[in-house]
Amino acid sequence: MGEEMAEQQLQMVWPKRLLKSPPEVVVAEGYALRVFEPGDEFQYVEVTRAAGFENWDLEKLRKIQAGCLPDGLFVVEHLESGRLAATALAQRNPDALHPEGGELGWVAARPEHGGRGLGLAVCAAATKRFLEDEFEDIYLKTDDWRLAALKVYLKLGYEPFLFAPDMKRRWAEVCGKLGREWDWE
Repeated sequence: MGEEMAEQQLQMVWPKRLLKSPPEVVVAEGYALRVFEPGDEFQYVEVTRAAGFENWDLEKLRKIQAGCLPDGLFVVEHLESGRLAATALAQRNPDALHPEGGELGWVAARPEHGGRGLGLAVCAAATKRFLEDEFEDIYLKTDDWRLAALKVYLKLGYEPFLFAPDMKRRWAEVCGKLGREWDWE
């Protein structure tokens, strides 16, 4: 009693006007985008942990895979080392706000591969996968402090979803930190 409710994560949606406009998937030289394959499990967990998702393990991966669209779990492989460098997934994940929702989720990259557009590539691939299956409610959840990820999502075309009273204020703050004008209502 008297405990404050935890702040809800920010959400973004793929705009209806872009449902027939899949994003371009561009992968940096020296890397290859592909779908997750058997044998990737341990490296996948390493990538998610390196990105700050410390509670990831093989059991969590298996649970998440169960909700993924077929060929909806994307990885980027660093060709020289043969190691996974980034990942994102397209997951069927309806909830109260998105009853027919597909969630772009678990975007992660190894920090040593930063600045090469790998996050943008895996997010574009997952978004394109949703559009191939004609999803009309594509969303993602993120945190206010994940500025690099927010920059990627905005660049890709996702828009803030203003589902709670504090969202406009929080998004205005995020846009200020990113040096962007607030232009959503």
